[in-house]
Amino acid sequence: MLAGSMHGFANPARFLKLARLLTVPLLASGVLLVAASLGWGLFGAPPERLQGDSVRILFVHVPAAWLGMGGWTAIAIASLAELVWRHPLAGIAARAIALPGAFFALLCLLTGSLWGRPAWGTWWVWDGRLTSMLVLFFLYCAYMALADAATRDGQANSRIPSIFGLVGAVNIPIIHYSVLWWNSLHQPPSISMGKSEMAPEFLWGLLASTLGFSLIFGAVVLMRMRAILADQQAEARLRRRAMEGGDD
Repeated sequence: MLAGSMHGFANPARFLKLARLLTVPLLASGVLLVAASLGWGLFGAPPERLQGDSVRILFVHVPAAWLGMGGWTAIAIASLAELVWRHPLAGIAARAIALPGAFFALLCLLTGSLWGRPAWGTWWVWDGRLTSMLVLFFLYCAYMALADAATRDGQANSRIPSIFGLVGAVNIPIIHYSVLWWNSLHQPPSISMGKSEMAPEFLWGLLASTLGFSLIFGAVVLMRMRAILADQQAEARLRRRAMEGGDD
């Protein structure tokens, strides 16, 4: 029953209709939220007692870290759905997530480096959090290369990218718990389940920024899924025409 329901939601025509309906509202609301939260972060939030104005970068760095890890988590879920239930859109979703996920993982590394320079006195340290996040970026690059190779070889339904997507998910808890498992320069999480050690003037702006970037992420994934489907449909039409021409 569950598999049948999932396949019902995965009908390409139904998905495209829903994606066209959601893309613009997601993108527009995300851009507005990000603009408002970044404006507050730059001009409204006060300097932090110890870190001064450099703390303002958290309004980009934290959402980027969240979406870098969340993107791979979504790839792993989509990969599981493709392997177990042969979900028609699961592989497409995973491929669509990979590029924006890689972008946010890289953005996390860059903003973390900019934040680390005044806080730690260095651009980079090989601690558990930074190293595992760098590994995540390389995993994204490897996944995209595998998915692209499978598509170019005419094996769009190859299981290799899906298996890689599941195996790579091992790195997500390592990133999350690295600051607790190892002695690290990176500070422990300021927000955990049910509590926050962050001042309200930073917390609410950060939550708005994270939601805004997440909405933009969702809109980009929907646009990429629509583009991948359009490419597949165009390729299928070309193949049919080539076969029809060969029959003549």
